[in-house]
Amino acid sequence: MFNQFEEIKNFIDDESGLTVVEYVVGAGLIVIGFAGLFIAFRDILTANFATLF
Repeated sequence: MFNQFEEIKNFIDDESGLTVVEYVVGAGLIVIGFAGLFIAFRDILTANFATLF
């Protein structure tokens, strides 16, 4: 019984999982940033690609 409580305490005290969450949030922000850039410059990009093809 004591071993289970010790494992739960160790799981709660473990902070290594936080780094994964931080990387996922950072990657999400980068993706949102790029999507915002593409939306903001959609007309310019469409015009430029239309002249190429």
